[in-house]
Amino acid sequence: MKPRILIVEDEESLAEVLRYNFQREGFDASVVHDGDDALFAAEEEQPDLIILDWMLPGTSGLAVCQRLRNRPAMRNVPIIILTARGEETDRVRGLDAGADDYVVKPFSPRELVARVRAVLRRTRPALAEQELSCGELVMDLAAYRVTRSGQPVRLGPTEFRLLQLFMERPDRVFSREQLLDRAWGRNIHVELRTVDVHIRRLRKALNEHGGSDVIRTVRGAGYALDAKSA
Repeated sequence: MKPRILIVEDEESLAEVLRYNFQREGFDASVVHDGDDALFAAEEEQPDLIILDWMLPGTSGLAVCQRLRNRPAMRNVPIIILTARGEETDRVRGLDAGADDYVVKPFSPRELVARVRAVLRRTRPALAEQELSCGELVMDLAAYRVTRSGQPVRLGPTEFRLLQLFMERPDRVFSREQLLDRAWGRNIHVELRTVDVHIRRLRKALNEHGGSDVIRTVRGAGYALDAKSA
């Protein structure tokens, strides 16, 4: 599953250059141009990392960073701040606001991609791993294989993507809309009930050899992988 990057940059030409470079490097990149849209998009899209310009119309990038850090779902999402401010005091302000890294303009897109990879390796090691594990569940991403208590779990492509998403963020509750977006893609139009069908298939495959149900249904909210039951 491609790492998802949210780019928040009001200079449209720069935003498109960054989107192009990240997509070329295998990321799923989306763009918004102001702070208010960034707050909404971060909650809706659940990105793996946010690239955030400091100087934005309306709500500043610094304020966006601080607000995101106050939201439980966003607390651990890496944020890289972009800015023309290169003074030490400005860098300290950005890091104190909750940013994980700080890139001063002008910069090369290749450098930014490298910075993003480095931050993801440090903060989201699951994205760089070839194997995910949670309790008795083990997912080999290279061999496209899943086992539970050493027994093979036979999954279709969609069920595999759903389980990968759950295993990357155990106990995180995903709404049906978020699961559709992450497992099917932004431009695929499927009904919400399709998610329920594939969750049932995933549950059946995971429970084929016995054991407790590890997929938790949160009424009115969505689904999560119960790390304690896995």
